[in-house]
Amino acid sequence: MEQHFYSVADDDKRRAVRQIVRQRELSQALVFVNSKLGAARLARAFERDGLNTTALHGDKSQDERLKALDAFKRGDVHLLVATDVAARGLDIVDLPAVFNYDVPFNAEDYVHRIGRTGRAGQSGLSVTLVTRDDTRMVGDIERLIKKKIEIEPFEFDDERPRRPPRRARDDDDRRIEAPPERVTERRQPAAVPADPLFDKPYEPSGSGAPAWEVSQPAAPLNPRRAVSANIKPRRKVASLLGGGRA
Repeated sequence: MEQHFYSVADDDKRRAVRQIVRQRELSQALVFVNSKLGAARLARAFERDGLNTTALHGDKSQDERLKALDAFKRGDVHLLVATDVAARGLDIVDLPAVFNYDVPFNAEDYVHRIGRTGRAGQSGLSVTLVTRDDTRMVGDIERLIKKKIEIEPFEFDDERPRRPPRRARDDDDRRIEAPPERVTERRQPAAVPADPLFDKPYEPSGSGAPAWEVSQPAAPLNPRRAVSANIKPRRKVASLLGGGRA
């Protein structure tokens, strides 16, 4: 049996399974996960990828498990995503491959998982996807099988379409032409009708100068203050001014 341990990021696991199934032209594969919720979600994700997938876990009834298993044995289902509990006693003849999507918590479960393929001397493929958090569990598997495990970096194919190379543009392509100038006609202001009263030249009335140019008599420099008639003027009294002794 061919065994591989690949180092991948957690988000790239599904892509890695798809690539191996396509490259190896696998008709069927059993994919092991560690939780019931993980099995249900992964099965739906593979369905969206175009792979006929069904899930097998403890939340399914006995009747649902039997139907899923029969569909997988008939070849109607490409991938069977299962937990360890649901896969106990599972016997499928000529199973091409087993994927350890999650490294098992117990090293003994690893032995049970890969024992589903390569039976009776037939060829089989076992792939285990390892992340950084799986170092301790991989060490437990090494101690159990008494063999050093070589973890290989997984090389992805370039599935994303490449952008076509940008063509070299001439200077004429870079130049942006200015929009054509809009020609607008200037409107002439409307003619104002002539008014003979405003067009007539000014003619002063009379022969005298304007009122604001008539000279006024100059006011005296020191005008005498007017005295009221009710105020009597003071009488002048002669005074004798005494002098010094002779």
